Amino acid sequence: RDLHSFPTRRSSDLVFRRGWFHSGDAGYFDADGILWFKDRFKDVIKSGGENIASIEVEKALYAAEPDLAEVVVIGLPHARWTEAVTAVMVPRPGKTIDQAALMERLQTQLSAFKRPKSFIVAEVLPKTATGKIQKAVLRKLHAAHYDGER
Repeated sequence: RDLHSFPTRRSSDLVFRRGWFHSGDAGYFDADGILWFKDRFKDVIKSGGENIASIEVEKALYAAEPDLAEVVVIGLPHARWTEAVTAVMVPRPGKTIDQAALMERLQTQLSAFKRPKSFIVAEVLPKTATGKIQKAVLRKLHAAHYDGER
């Protein structure tokens, strides 16, 4: 039987539909027909009625702060914004990040709604065996970060 004709719903059924592989990647074709990757749909942050590509914010953070070893941007539950843009960052060894100065530098690179509402400093980021940062683990770990905020 064809993989798609089985009645049970498995994760593979959600990825392979109607003969197409649905990767969950978001992107666009430019005028020259080149495909540009934007983000993964599951990592797009929905904040205040806007969709924000986490990878765009991460790139801006790396450009604005040379003392970042690693950074990941996630959306965390927020009573007012639905999700709040939040940066979890690991400074380079022996360095500290001046969060106010970083936020000031981001003003020239990102619209206000895309800038992180909060920075969380971590020693390490959770990763898979292949080195991919586990955003789902970070979302779960910091889910209560904005509790009580409006």
